[in-house]
Amino acid sequence: MRPLVVLALAVALAVPAAAPAQTPPPMTREQALAGLARSGVEARRQAAASMGEVGRMEDVPALVRTLRDPDPVVRTLAERALWQVWSRSGDAEVDALFQEGVDQMTRRDGPAAVAIFSRIIEKRPEFAEGWNKRATVYFLMGEYQKSLADCAEVLKRNPSHFGVLAGYGQIYLQLNEPERALSYFERALAVNPNMEQVEQVIEELKSLLMKQKKDTI
Repeated sequence: MRPLVVLALAVALAVPAAAPAQTPPPMTREQALAGLARSGVEARRQAAASMGEVGRMEDVPALVRTLRDPDPVVRTLAERALWQVWSRSGDAEVDALFQEGVDQMTRRDGPAAVAIFSRIIEKRPEFAEGWNKRATVYFLMGEYQKSLADCAEVLKRNPSHFGVLAGYGQIYLQLNEPERALSYFERALAVNPNMEQVEQVIEELKSLLMKQKKDTI
């Protein structure tokens, strides 16, 4: 059995969500965190956008909660802010290397990207996104077991990483393990309910598994 649908893992794991173009006034971290809970939608939009610039890893739970905001723009901005926060190591040298690795990914130079992200992991092993990007590159190179190992390292450091949870699903689809893929896609959607493509794959996998079960009766 071959999987019906395979998402673009590079998008699921590596690329921040697009957000509406806007330039909110500067906010401090404290103002942005408080703004996420405001009643006014414009205040929440400004706060979510600002969190992408001033947020820290300890602010991730607040941003994850904001993924369920009633306003779709706030949800999109919160998702984008999460990727921005995750992509900052707190070390200027590592951040420069990180951008270099992303550039190599864009050029589709897998070995060069792996080498750069490996250097990042050596320098700053607690930086989850270094592991995440290497997992993505390994996936694109067909090195699925290595990608799985790196995904596990990401979740140790960032359990809310919905991109990596979706990445697990991608890998298990490639390994022809649809039930395991489904469980990880469902976990990703539980963290971020705005992943429409993941929701679609979940429904297709459920239908596929149900059909397989009927065929074996």
